[in-house]
Amino acid sequence: MSSNKSVRGLLGRKLGMTQTWDENNRVVPVTVIDAASNVVTQVRSAEKDGYTAVQLGFGAVDSRRVVRPQRGHFEKAGVTPRRHLAEIRTADAESYAPGQELSPDLFTAGELVDVTGTGKGKGYAGVVKRHGFSGLRASHGVHRVHRSPGSIGNAATPSRVFKGIRMAGRMGRETVTSQNITVHSVDTEKGLILLKGAVPGPRGSVVMIRSASKAKGVDT
Repeated sequence: MSSNKSVRGLLGRKLGMTQTWDENNRVVPVTVIDAASNVVTQVRSAEKDGYTAVQLGFGAVDSRRVVRPQRGHFEKAGVTPRRHLAEIRTADAESYAPGQELSPDLFTAGELVDVTGTGKGKGYAGVVKRHGFSGLRASHGVHRVHRSPGSIGNAATPSRVFKGIRMAGRMGRETVTSQNITVHSVDTEKGLILLKGAVPGPRGSVVMIRSASKAKGVDT
């Protein structure tokens, strides 16, 4: 199904967080995103692909590290190989052209955006850290199993553990979307976008910035 609304988006690399000041001389925590090397690598149409979308390429990569099918894909678009590819479904895909470069001025200060990134991986974690379990009592006959999950189901009936039981396991490294984040400022010369507050992912990770899907107003 094709998107029935126009969506603007860019790929960027999270450089980290810092602080700046607004027009009222108040300190504003911001996340700095490097979104300088975005280029359109393909435009999908409803007639040929069944939906309308724009494929973006981001981040330079040595052509020797690109397999031949991808190399031909980039040559067809007339662009140098890119490390990351992502699609954005939008109703105005025909307004883009392969090889077109997109700069951070696609967004303006004060605009609301959605940011999607991959959260930090925390490794194997127990139920206390992973799910916020309170654990067992620390006294009155309890053995040294204070951070254990406790019972995970009945014995004879149903004689199995139901799916979805919260247990220990790998934590983090999930795709997270933060909605309605305000664009503080845009530096076109340096290719930077400053977003108010924090966004998902560690420093150096790649994030997707898109037009806010549930924006009801501009945050001041």
